[in-house]
Amino acid sequence: MELKLLYQFTVDEEKEVEKETSRKNRKTGEVTITKKKVKEKVPIEVKIKKPSRRELEDAELQYTIEMSKCVKQGILTKAMLAKKYGDTGGAFTEEGQKEYGKLYKQILEFQNEYIKLDSATKLDEKQKKRLEFLKEEIARVKRDLVEVESNLQGLFEHTADVRAQNKLLLWYALHLTFIQREEDEEPTQYFKGADYDEKLEDYYDKEEEGSELYQQVIKQVSTTLAFWFYNQASTQKEFEDIMDKVEKGEL
Repeated sequence: MELKLLYQFTVDEEKEVEKETSRKNRKTGEVTITKKKVKEKVPIEVKIKKPSRRELEDAELQYTIEMSKCVKQGILTKAMLAKKYGDTGGAFTEEGQKEYGKLYKQILEFQNEYIKLDSATKLDEKQKKRLEFLKEEIARVKRDLVEVESNLQGLFEHTADVRAQNKLLLWYALHLTFIQREEDEEPTQYFKGADYDEKLEDYYDKEEEGSELYQQVIKQVSTTLAFWFYNQASTQKEFEDIMDKVEKGEL
């Protein structure tokens, strides 16, 4: 199965292998073969698949479901929180609320359009220019949003929107992460299961086990998908530059 990839990287897995050593008796000429199991690190390719149009639609549905769950549990959305603070004389004036709502609507629309365009197999010149325009606009709107949200000292981190976006990124991780060992002819999905719920259970099992392989995989996959979703990184080089900065502590 040939995958269209967002990004791929290599991690090492500690594996027990059987090694053979031979020793020849100088007097008799007899060769003795000894087998011994030793642990060594072997490389594994991790591949993050570029989502198809259907997967994007399924992910959007998951985001809607998670938003609905949060609201039913009484968790405020960003818009609700902004209005609450405005109504009580807090950080937002009525004008500020409108401006924030406009920015937030823009960022969602731009992100959705960018991701759909970026997932297309072929783009004409007009679409390529639109893609670059969207990337620049998303960066601009995000700077404006960060400036506004910083006034509420991190309260937006606990809104329904952020929780739903975190679940959305988890959905992408569970469905788009593939691994391929040296002996594998084709990559296979890292999180096992026929649907989201089964993959989620496997995710929790791996999280509980906390193996070195899992820690390596989930760290880079989560970072990759976050930068793809929030910052529109989309090429192998862009992701490699990001990972380099992460390793250096610059991000």
